[in-house]
Amino acid sequence: MARVIGAEHIEAARASGRQRLEVLPGDIVTDLARDSAARLGIALVDGPLERPVFARTDGNTAMRRALTRRAPRWVAPRLGQAREPRRLRKLALVGAGGVGGTVAHLTANADLAAEIALIDVAPGLAEATALDLMHAAGITRSACRVTGSQDLADVAGADVVVVTAGRPRTPGMSRTDLIGVNARVIRAAAEAIRTQAPEAIVIVVTNPLDEMTTEMLRATGFPRERVLGMAGTLDSSRFRVSLAQAAGVDPADVQAITFGSHGDEMAPIPSQSTIKGRPLEVFLTQEVIEACVRDAVTGGGEVVALKKTGSATLAPAHATMELIDHIRGARAGWVPCSVLLQGEYGIRDVVLGVPCHLGAKGLIEVEELRLTDAERASLNAAADAIRARLAG
Repeated sequence: MARVIGAEHIEAARASGRQRLEVLPGDIVTDLARDSAARLGIALVDGPLERPVFARTDGNTAMRRALTRRAPRWVAPRLGQAREPRRLRKLALVGAGGVGGTVAHLTANADLAAEIALIDVAPGLAEATALDLMHAAGITRSACRVTGSQDLADVAGADVVVVTAGRPRTPGMSRTDLIGVNARVIRAAAEAIRTQAPEAIVIVVTNPLDEMTTEMLRATGFPRERVLGMAGTLDSSRFRVSLAQAAGVDPADVQAITFGSHGDEMAPIPSQSTIKGRPLEVFLTQEVIEACVRDAVTGGGEVVALKKTGSATLAPAHATMELIDHIRGARAGWVPCSVLLQGEYGIRDVVLGVPCHLGAKGLIEVEELRLTDAERASLNAAADAIRARLAG
């Protein structure tokens, strides 16, 4: 029978991870459904489509496969990738230091953008990095054009702007200690982005991250969908690695997520974390899990203490690339990042790290996972702490 395909069918397709929706002869597709499909990147395909024939599996084989997945040597499959990820027209990086330079390197090496604009106040730094990357193109065969300058106006026309500029932490310094000095850097970058790249998605990496993301929102006047903070991606990765090391498995075998602020009020979520698809308690004691939580919170400080003259660069750059991949459609599903909450998790008007669905226009929606009472209390405590710091 003919169907009326509405926005709810598109939402159901997205929730189940499908990249396309079959439209049979006689079906009626509403305008709202077409708009939703375009926004979420779901293709409406004329049917009927040819169905694959699946081999029937007997009970003994199914049981054997289930036991194999529980074996210590089982390796988790790689995360799914969208079929046709979008190539960015222009990526602008405000800050060409360790994080910005590494993001430019990863982007240019994989040819993920037609143009990369590196911008830094340090004379010659952005220009030198851009020239170095262009020289590497003779080996990588990347068609990406990389430029460098000191002029913030060069963000013009960017699809995505990554802001890493600002003073880094030094030993004994918390992220909060950087609020005053780095807020001025954010305001200067925001003015250029607002006037030169008014349609861009902004990813803030500058510390203290949640506060600087709030400052970017205020200074640009952009909607919350287009101002994101890179925090939960990095924090979740640190939590994932700590759990993997404690359990003696590969990081690919671990799914873990961290909420809250990018700082002392970080809130790792053990209840939503798994090792080889099973609860953490199957592999680790409660004491070890709590130690892994502490490792995730203090991981950035350990890097600062060892370097003495700066903070982490490589892991934050890869975490930034994870957000960019979700924006351009190279990865599916939710990813943790900092956004302005508007009632999700019972919190309003505070930027916090939560699981988000991202797309070509930035934030699509916040994924609300079930939390324990203790985890929800940690998230509320992080919100209160950020409010207090901003008020101060």
